[in-house]
Amino acid sequence: MRVSEAPAVCMVGLGYIGLPTAAVIARSGMKVLGVDISEKVVETINRGEIHIEEVDLDALVQAVVRGGMLRASTSVEPSDVFVIAVPTPFEKDGHHTPDVSYVLAATREVARVLKPGDTVILESTSPVGTTEQMRDVIAAERPDLKLPGLVQGPADIAMAYCPERVLPGKILVELIHNDRSIGGLTPECAEKAAGFYQRFVRGECITTDARSAEMTKLVENAYRDVNIAFANELSIVADAMGLDVWEVIRLANRHPRVNILQPGPGVGGHCIAVDPWFIVHGAPEQTPLIQTARGVNDGKIRHVIARASALVDAAPGEKVACLGLAFKANIDDFRESPARLVSATLARKYGSRIHVVEPHTPELPIEYQGTGASKIDLETALATCGVLIVLVDHDAFKSVPLEKRIGKRVYDTRGIWLDQPDPFAVTKDEAERLAG
Repeated sequence: MRVSEAPAVCMVGLGYIGLPTAAVIARSGMKVLGVDISEKVVETINRGEIHIEEVDLDALVQAVVRGGMLRASTSVEPSDVFVIAVPTPFEKDGHHTPDVSYVLAATREVARVLKPGDTVILESTSPVGTTEQMRDVIAAERPDLKLPGLVQGPADIAMAYCPERVLPGKILVELIHNDRSIGGLTPECAEKAAGFYQRFVRGECITTDARSAEMTKLVENAYRDVNIAFANELSIVADAMGLDVWEVIRLANRHPRVNILQPGPGVGGHCIAVDPWFIVHGAPEQTPLIQTARGVNDGKIRHVIARASALVDAAPGEKVACLGLAFKANIDDFRESPARLVSATLARKYGSRIHVVEPHTPELPIEYQGTGASKIDLETALATCGVLIVLVDHDAFKSVPLEKRIGKRVYDTRGIWLDQPDPFAVTKDEAERLAG
């Protein structure tokens, strides 16, 4: 490949990060092969359709597939740049041990087709040292290749760790405009990877070493987890003292150097709820604050379940609507979602009294089967349910006017209905009067 030519790219993993990234790369003029183990995902993308929900992604994928710039396969093929974006879950050992087996399996597949001059990039959020593990896997699979950090002088392959920084719902915009940390196994690797990202990223591409880039990604999400934990702990304290946590935070944030986040029912998603444990795994004796924050945020889920149960018990016979399943607003991603855990727990406890409102999915997840709980739309919930439990701040929920909530027993874990009268503090007639 000449320097002026656009490289051929192989994106391994076509999930919430891999598919949008592959589409953005293809739009920039590089031909992309997307690889996924799911034949259904591959078939969907090759039709120009998508299997995940993300703003404007459907039109972009359709355009790049029809234009011949993106196609999908279940097999890795020779390319110039290989980007790995596969899951990094926990092992099933009960100790939050990072499982990098998917990353290493993808690395083995890539190793089969590597040639001198190729670049291998890891985007998956991973424990510190994972990029080096990948290098060692390739070394074992391909002893004919000179690999960075293992040889004197130039290596045959460039390897780097380059994590994304994106917000669901804004992924296509943030993939382009956010700065990127480009961590190479050598400075030469970092520069080559930066050259690739500069073809489609408008934000600054900042080069560093691979371990620093791996740690940076984990630190970003651990920082957010710790700050959310403060807000969630404050909400539990406010409940115990009979205070309005939203009012307390609003007033405290008027201090010029205070910026407390908003509490919720816990922390979800495959980043903030997971990544801090990767740091803990690497340094368990040095991370008491991070471990405590994780405990606070997981404890908030249990607190919400207890409060919600008390509200349901106080309204015998009333139907209950749990509003939302996603881990954040206006997306269809339910990974590690506290809302999902809360409503599923209530469904197992109260059965057919529980109804779930989630506009971003056609059906309930598998754990609701056999509970008697059902999925209903928002209008039906407002018309038939006497108890409303707000678990996600979807725009559709925010827009519900007060007059449709009068007389309802409401537990608002997101603070979207601050005008809602306390159902235990006033009568229905008083509530209607307060609503004007």
